[in-house]
Parts: sequence; C-alpha cells; structure tokens
Amino acid sequence: MGSNSKTIVWFRRDLRVEDNPALSAAARDGSVFPVYIWCPKEEGQFYPGRVSRWWLKQSLAHLEHSLRSLGAPLVLIKTQSTLAALLDCIQAIGATKLVYNHLYDPVSLVRDHEIKKTLVELGISVQSYNGDLLYEPWEVYDEKGHAFTTFDAYWDKCLHMQVEPVLHLPPWQLVPAAGTVESCSIEELVLENETEKSSNALLGRGWSPGWSNADKALSEFVERHLLDYSKDRLKVSGNSASLLSPYLHFGELSVSKVFHCVRMKQILWKREENTVGEESAALFLKAIGLREYSRYICFNFPFTHERSLLSSLKYFPWHADQTLFKAWRQGRSGYPLVDAGMRELWATGWIHNKIRVIVSSFFVKFLLLPWQWGMKYFWDTLLDADLESDILGWQYISGSLPDGHELERLDSPQVLGFNFDPEGEYVRHWLPELARMPTEWIHHPWDAPLTVLKAAGVELGVNYPKPIVDIDLARDRLTEAILIMRENEVAAQAKNSNGMNEEVVDNSDSVEISGIPKVIIKEKTFCPTSSCNDQKVPTMQNLKNESINRKRPKYIEDERPLQNKLPNCKDIAGTSRMDDDVCSTAESSSAKKQTTSSIISFSVPQSHSSSSKGKPLQDFESSDLKQPCHELIDREQSANKNGAMGV
Repeated sequence: MGSNSKTIVWFRRDLRVEDNPALSAAARDGSVFPVYIWCPKEEGQFYPGRVSRWWLKQSLAHLEHSLRSLGAPLVLIKTQSTLAALLDCIQAIGATKLVYNHLYDPVSLVRDHEIKKTLVELGISVQSYNGDLLYEPWEVYDEKGHAFTTFDAYWDKCLHMQVEPVLHLPPWQLVPAAGTVESCSIEELVLENETEKSSNALLGRGWSPGWSNADKALSEFVERHLLDYSKDRLKVSGNSASLLSPYLHFGELSVSKVFHCVRMKQILWKREENTVGEESAALFLKAIGLREYSRYICFNFPFTHERSLLSSLKYFPWHADQTLFKAWRQGRSGYPLVDAGMRELWATGWIHNKIRVIVSSFFVKFLLLPWQWGMKYFWDTLLDADLESDILGWQYISGSLPDGHELERLDSPQVLGFNFDPEGEYVRHWLPELARMPTEWIHHPWDAPLTVLKAAGVELGVNYPKPIVDIDLARDRLTEAILIMRENEVAAQAKNSNGMNEEVVDNSDSVEISGIPKVIIKEKTFCPTSSCNDQKVPTMQNLKNESINRKRPKYIEDERPLQNKLPNCKDIAGTSRMDDDVCSTAESSSAKKQTTSSIISFSVPQSHSSSSKGKPLQDFESSDLKQPCHELIDREQSANKNGAMGV
C-alpha cells in the first residue's frame, strides 16, 4: 500500500501503543482509523465480569488518550454486530485495508475467519499479525508434525527455537483517516453500571490499568522482585507474584517484551554465577510458557473450553450439586485456606496462583463438581479473567491432561495451609472470625479443643461452618468415582467394538476412548485469502492406533461403596506435567469468547433453586445462562459483618 492507504486498526485485546505490530504496520502505510468495537451480544456466556469490565474501561480510556496525543483518537463503537460495525467504518472513511492482531480462542477464530472472508470478497485487504505470543501455534510441532500435548515437550521446543527480539516502537505520529462514524463515549459503552461504581472505585487503590502503567509494573517487578521470585512465588500473601497478569490479559503489555526483559536478566545473572537469580528467571519464563501453551492448546484443540482433552473424563460421574457450588463460592466450605482464597477472590478479583490451584483442586477432588462450573466462575470474578489460561488450569487440576494432576491425587487443605500459610496470616486476614485462633489450629479448627474454640470466639456451625465434607469421605468418594469412570469407559469400549449404540458426534469427538485427536500443523493447506501473517487453521486427524502415554500411579481399588450415589454428569471429550507451583491459571493471562459457533454448548446453572439440584451437566440448556454467573452470586457475601467480602 502507498501513502494514500486508509487503514482501520481494529483493537481487541492489544490495548497498547508500544510493540503493537498491527498499529505499526498501519502507521507505515498511510492514514489510520483506530477503532474498538464493544458487542455484548457476541460475548454470550463469556460476557466479562464486573472487575474485568472495570479494567477494560480504564484501559480504553488510557489508550484513547495516547492515540489522541499521536493524532488519531480511538473511535469507540457499541453494536449488535462486529462485522456490521466494521463495514460501516469502511464505508464512512473509504478504507482500503483492515489490520488486527491475532486471537486464538475457538470462537474468535470462527468470527475472525468470517469477517476476513466477507471483507476479502468485497475487495478489502485484511492483514493480521502476531501481537500476543512468542510463537504462533502453527510454528511449534514435534518431529512428526503433530501438535504437542505435554507442556515440557512444547516449552523445550520453544526454548530451542530462535526468538528474535523484534519490538515495534510506538509511532511518533499518526495521520488520521478522514470520515465520520457514529461512535460513543467510554461511559456510553456501559462497561459498569451505577450499582457497580462504588465497589469498583476501590479497585483503583491497588491497580493502575493502562499500557504505560504496565511498562512501569514490568520494570518494578524485574528490578526489585524477580531475583527473589523462586522463593517468594509460593507465598500466598504479600508481593510474591509479578501482578502482570491483568496487563497481559488486555494486551497492555507485550509478551515478547516481558520475555526478553527477563531473559536478559537471566543471562546477566548466569554470567555473575547468581544461581538464585538464574533459577528465578527460569521459573518466571516457565510461567510465561504456560500462558503460551494455553493458547496453543485452545487453538489446536478448540473443544477444550467444555470438554476434557483426555476423552476418558467424559465418563466421570460429576456431582452437579448447586448447594456445594454455592458454599464453595461463598467461602463457607469449612476449610480455612480454601475459604480465605474464595473470599479474597470475591473481594478483590484476584488471588495468587497457588491459591487458584488449591481452591480448584478442592472444587474438583473434594466436591466432585464439574470443572467447567469452576472455570466459568473464575471467568466471571477474576480481574485477569483469562479463558485460555483458565481452561488449561482447570483441565490440569482435574486430571484432564496427560501431564496434569493425577485424578487420584487429593491434597489436604490442612497440610497445604501449613505449607503455604504457616503462620496463618493469610487466613486471619480474610477470615476475621478465625483471627484469634492459635496458629497450631488455624488450618483445622474442627480438631481444636472446645476451650480453644471458646477462647477464640469460634463456634463451629454458627459463626464459622463445619467442613462440608470429611477428608476421608472425600477420598472414598473420589476413589469410587474413578472406579465408576473406568467401568463406564470399558463398557463404552465394548459397545463400540460390537457396533452398538453408535453416536453422531462432531469432529472433536472422533477420537479413540483413550486417545487425543492428532493435529497436523506442519503441513499447511494454501488458502487464497491468506498471507504470510494470516492465521492458520489446524487440521484434525484421528490416528486410531496411536494413544498418549500417560504415567500414572497404579490405581488401587477400594472395595468400600460410594457413600452417596453420584449422578452421572457427562463431561464430553481431553495435555503437561507442569510445575505444581506455576501451573494452571497461570501468572499471565488473556482472552474472551462469544457464542456464535455451533460447537459451544457448555453452561453453568444460573440459579440456586432446588429444581435444578443434581441435574446432569449436559441437561443444562443455553437458556440457563441468560445472565452471567457473577450477577447471580448471592449478595450475602458482601454483607459479611466484618466487611471481609465486599470491595
């Protein structure tokens, strides 16, 4: 394109001026028309939660100010159709080109493909760029050209590939494209309503959204906290994490910049023979790698937002109990570390990664609740709500990945409490009703003598709940559920081998019971609308004779019957022995989803009525999600007499 080119820069989750390849390319070509399109209808069941929308609002205001100072103010559009809004912009300014940075979740891929196809047919040039990853998903594959299904193998391959530090400097000036489009103000986007503003006002005390603030946060972490990351990362209180995840989620900070800043420190410490610093840098880079891997998995296995990667989990008898779900959400499970984490999440919209692992493990292993419910709740409540990272985390913790937690593994919250909160400071802060409990009893108050409880002002079952499930009972129920899963799997295999009860399923289901669909990404098919920077689409290949090797401890059968019969809750579908301390809902995050694709059927119960209690997961219809889950959370949390629950 020449200098007469008029280019629309479509901002999404890349709300920054620095190191933004789409913006840089547009600025070089001619005049630019920066636009952000807010389409709540297309967000569907993944409409962002309150705190996430607060951050988005602040970030957009910051970006608008930056672009205005460069000469081309950001145009904000609220619409019922993203495609229609883009067509209006093209017509209004006579645009000849659209540029944007890639997204990798399955619904965005479908939407982006349809938009690109439509615009190319109209003669509009469409160019997309990698503004979110070190490597595109189709650039990393094993020696057979297959997608990796274990993190260690994937990340090892990435680290041995050449990563060129190509950083795009902010443009000095932008030439605005002439034209008028019906736009709106940030307030008119209604990213927060009047009832939310008072609570959201407190978020500004701890967080400073915006791309230039993200740069400051990165410098602060690298220069002051990275050195001690290896020992501090397991502390669940204090400045033990980078706190960069919201900035990465909204694209205010370039992953490439983060990687290379930390990598340079690692090289420096290696030369100085600073083994502590070198280890800290390596561990933090692994956390970045997990974020990369989350997008890699979602791109290559686009059903993982609702189905386990390992197909055997489709036979697990999930206990779809809304009463247990409610107790977990409210931080009233009777296990102090779990409850403290859930109350911190409600109050602040953020919890340490280790706490995310602990509360999600309790959710799946102790309560046998469907992991999709927990994933959706995280989406609704986290400040850094990140669909791909949460998918990876919840699949990891539920044993849905070849190198994830063993499904049989059940960690005691009491033991974890003494490991990660040895003095009980974290629990006392978020559970003021236990503030006077002695340290030796703080993580298992049910074992404390009555005299100790009285002295601490704790009355179990009154001002603090008794455990909703006994540890030994939970272990028995999990053992029995795994036995049921394996029996169901064997029965299904037998039926399939006899040609009985065949089901019609989509491509993501066309896998062997113990296998994972193979994705060929080395061999690419030419697409006439593609360019060197355009997104590729993976091809699924079912290799019936190949199965994933899973290293698991030998299953020990327990003859004891299941205490409570568990209703079958079909999980439908099935990847990396990740480090326990940096796994799952990773330190860095990013992504949203809409429900325009026919592959989306996952849902979470929208009410707490007894009529839906125990209802199998597959029976919850899309109508059960007309409101986001966070709007249905019981408000008695915020009415906690000690104020621990309200923001």
